[in-house]
Amino acid sequence: MKLGFIKPNYPNEKRVALLPEHINNLETDIYIEKGFGEFFNIDDKEYIQKGCKILARETLFKECQNIFSLKLIQPSDYDLLSRNHTIIGWTHPNGSGRKFMEEQAIPKDLKIVDLDNIYPRVYYKKKSFEIPFLKKNFIWKNSFMSGISATNHALLAFGLIPDQQTKVAILSSGSVSQGAFNSISKYSAEVRMFYRKTMDEFKESIDQYDIIINGIEVDVPGLHIISMDDLKRTKKNCLIIDAAADAGNAIEGTRFTYIDNPIYKENDRFFYLVNNAPSIYYKTSSVYISESFSKNIYKKDQLSKILAV
Repeated sequence: MKLGFIKPNYPNEKRVALLPEHINNLETDIYIEKGFGEFFNIDDKEYIQKGCKILARETLFKECQNIFSLKLIQPSDYDLLSRNHTIIGWTHPNGSGRKFMEEQAIPKDLKIVDLDNIYPRVYYKKKSFEIPFLKKNFIWKNSFMSGISATNHALLAFGLIPDQQTKVAILSSGSVSQGAFNSISKYSAEVRMFYRKTMDEFKESIDQYDIIINGIEVDVPGLHIISMDDLKRTKKNCLIIDAAADAGNAIEGTRFTYIDNPIYKENDRFFYLVNNAPSIYYKTSSVYISESFSKNIYKKDQLSKILAV
């Protein structure tokens, strides 16, 4: 049972999914890409001392059937994928990873494990299966960090410190939204949280808010939380933070942004949609990910069960 870890090459991604401090009595054979821990100033020798093998990226793809990639596999690696690969990580088959599924995963019969979800799932040959034995939302801390990171980063990029006159709406009560509330509530802003049962009330008052933060990811295409018509009724200069980074789905017509250029303006509204916002606080986020994954994923018996789904 070989599990290979590649360095994510998504723009400005610095999180490290496995730290040496969490490699204790793991039964799975761990292969690490050379320089994997560079953003933590972790030398390859520290992984070797824990029993890992260090390989160049191309060799790792050849040696390991199971590849962990924190962010979505990028086009530069497509030629390294073969029909025996299983890709594990932040794969988002119904969202940002849909194109990867259509162009790579399905044609090459890849098995895709999406862990960045309340209910982790396996995708294979146009079918998907829930992984029932994994603890529900076991990576909630990373989602919580998404809310904190996106909110703090958006406010900084927008140049705004909220005060008592700033009205804020947060959509959902999940981990992402809780992180957003944790961040925004430290200011004197007037904050309201809306849930599924009170979404109609939010829509009726949508023109009152200076900041709208979304924490909902939509699984069904076309089922928008905020439609184009809703956007037309928002305040001029409203800052809309999609902390769930569900571009075009949760908020109709939106597109991804990046850490080095996080906000765009359209129709006098400002949009933030960075889909790796936790990497802004990559050291904290990496500890959460490495610790929770070492307990739930990386053990041989657990990984074998996941791959058998």
